[in-house]
Amino acid sequence: CDPYYRFNDVTYRWISLDNWTYSRTFKTPFDVRKWQKVNLVFEGVDTVAQILINNITLGRTDNMFNRYVSTVFCSEGASVFSSKPFCAEHFQCIQIHIKIGPRQCSFSWDWGPSFPTQGIWKDVRIEAYNDYHLIYFSLTSFFGNAQQWSLEIESIFDVVSSKPIAGLVTVNIPKLQTRQTFSVKLQPGEGSIVLLVNINKSSTVEAWWPNGHGKQTGYNMTTTFIMEAGYQIEKSSKAYFRTVELVQEPIPGSPGLSFYFRINGRPIFIKGSNWIPADSFQDRVTYDTLWLLLKSAADANMNALRVWGGGVYEQDEFYDICDEIGIMIWQDFMFACALYPTDQYYLESIRAEVSHQVRRLKSHPSIILWSGNNENEAAIASNWFSIPYADREVYIKDYVMLYVKNIREIVLTEDKSRPFIASSPTNGLESVKEGWVSQNPYDTHYGDTHFYDYSSDCWNWTVYPKTRFASEYGFQSWPSFSTIEKISSTEDWSYTSNFSLHRQHHENGNDQMLQQIGYHFKLPQSTDPIKKLKDTIYLTQVMQAQCIKTETEFYRFSQSEIIKGEGHTMGALYWQLNDIWQAPSWASLEYGGKWKLLHYFAQNFFAPLLPVAYEDKGVLYIYGVSDLHADHKLTLRVVVHSWSSLEPVCTLAKEGVTVKAQSAVPIYKESIDDLLERCRNCTRKSCVITFCLVGEGGLQSPTNHHFLSSLKDAVGLEKSHISASVSQQDDIYIFVLHTTAIAPFVSLDVGSIKGRFSDNGFLMTEQKKVVVFYPWEPTCVEELEKSLTLTSLVDVV
Repeated sequence: CDPYYRFNDVTYRWISLDNWTYSRTFKTPFDVRKWQKVNLVFEGVDTVAQILINNITLGRTDNMFNRYVSTVFCSEGASVFSSKPFCAEHFQCIQIHIKIGPRQCSFSWDWGPSFPTQGIWKDVRIEAYNDYHLIYFSLTSFFGNAQQWSLEIESIFDVVSSKPIAGLVTVNIPKLQTRQTFSVKLQPGEGSIVLLVNINKSSTVEAWWPNGHGKQTGYNMTTTFIMEAGYQIEKSSKAYFRTVELVQEPIPGSPGLSFYFRINGRPIFIKGSNWIPADSFQDRVTYDTLWLLLKSAADANMNALRVWGGGVYEQDEFYDICDEIGIMIWQDFMFACALYPTDQYYLESIRAEVSHQVRRLKSHPSIILWSGNNENEAAIASNWFSIPYADREVYIKDYVMLYVKNIREIVLTEDKSRPFIASSPTNGLESVKEGWVSQNPYDTHYGDTHFYDYSSDCWNWTVYPKTRFASEYGFQSWPSFSTIEKISSTEDWSYTSNFSLHRQHHENGNDQMLQQIGYHFKLPQSTDPIKKLKDTIYLTQVMQAQCIKTETEFYRFSQSEIIKGEGHTMGALYWQLNDIWQAPSWASLEYGGKWKLLHYFAQNFFAPLLPVAYEDKGVLYIYGVSDLHADHKLTLRVVVHSWSSLEPVCTLAKEGVTVKAQSAVPIYKESIDDLLERCRNCTRKSCVITFCLVGEGGLQSPTNHHFLSSLKDAVGLEKSHISASVSQQDDIYIFVLHTTAIAPFVSLDVGSIKGRFSDNGFLMTEQKKVVVFYPWEPTCVEELEKSLTLTSLVDVV
């Protein structure tokens, strides 16, 4: 039975309380005596385990994120096979005794269930070799003072030979007319060779750029090792060229320091979200799962994700996809919201973990930052764990020992191509100055901030911190009814059912959503319990989308200004991108990949060109926000609509508006009173404003909106009749909508049919709108018509 079904997270709890033995009887396909060394390699064991072959203990594991290698035969020493004759027909038995699992969110979080998994979660293999063996291979790019790109290639070998082995290494990058040969000497034991390859100056190197800023060009590269002894190794890889800097420097007119990323010398506003494990059971996370979620991030104009420190270091395919589609990765190490030991045994395990993960991942251009932990600096600074004041220095000392003297030291030794910060949130260099634990890690004048406020009105932009970088913020919503329906029964279909309460892991979360909805919308009153639940789900998604839209737009329009010493915001990563199961959460993508309304809104509020409006003391301001690399002269179109008519009340076209490259500039200012007077027959409650930017050559922003009052107070908002016709055009489907009245937050839902729309949750101010559906699996017009549900705000009763 599906472990996610109803209350199975409780029903199956006994599994994590038992010990488990995994065993395998197998034939070895070779005679081990013909090889100098034979290893049993576990790429990942979750977590505390004893490994035996033929009842001989080979080793023990205690870290889910380490790679464990046990030598089962060595020509220089004993073998676990030595007590018995060994041949190809001899059967061997591997046993692994499992006790517990370590991934912190395995034991539940406020968005996920408790499924403490245990066992073999990554590949297991036997490897045999003579002379030498390549363990790790990595490459990182640098742009030198001579205006020339170079590659640093590091190869880590295990040399079995008792004497050094000499040879040649040839690196070939055909498209860059670069071919270099090096003489090398491998020393006995485990060691590394580092080669510096200078790219041919006559070749034009295309750099790797984040999504929305250029191509993600990679170059096929072959590295061939031809040694005097042993065999030839040919390693095929992809070489990417990009530089990254984390800029923390004084800002004129502001105390503190900046905090932004420069990619290939260009400041980049970071737009995206936070990534959590895509499933409680990692073996269910396939390449297709990852591609769907990551491509959805790119399709919503995101250029970055933060891999959160309470989950896992993701599989290689995750980072491969990010390299391919331009998603930058802020990579936490796996420490979150807790105090950790610093005894020698633990530190040795962590050092091995960090070395392994950095060596495994540092070739990926998508990774732009290593971060030591999630919220542990803040935990000590704010005393989350009620540490007696007299003991505080002990905990700070332990913190520095783990994250600075061990993790940071290893990262700086292993990888000089990208920056490191000790925690998130942090004050960055100011935290360093204060001994790595700052007095207030949430200081808006430094570093990054995490910010959550569920009680204030989320439409009020003044509650948000004018921070240098917003790396966590968010609001909850429920997933679609079609997603919930699969893992529940009819008795669960109520907002206050035991099921609904059980799935909500954030304290008072369901009530907080209703409170936030109630600020601006009428709560559902239907006597039909299923309709009431569906209406409530819809409103939670509308609320979440509008809240995060308001907050994200605030961060985007704050990027180029300093107000009272605050501003120059250069990043917005909302919490969170994806779901681990079907439940209320902060995610914009439901379990399975379905887009919530928030994700559709993200496509617009992360658009490369966007007009953003806000009110301050009765004055309407519109900013032109641009990620484009050039200035543009544009026309700003402002339209005032009456809720009671599809005909605009008045229209303003402001021509010759200059929106500067990669900045946010004010382009329009008018008092609301003057605007309403100019547009006769309009009041705050009876009208709404829409606006967009239009340029030459088809350049156009999304159409944005600004509400002049809460929609529960809207005057003239009529029940609209919305119809849809569906047709197929090649591999996509065209939905043509018609409405009889203005319709806010129009939602198209095709149930469990996998795919996404080009737009959703929109304000429909014209009689006709065309929306495209992109299917992720085969479907047909009849299926889509049958499954389609159209909902707008006035349908909630």
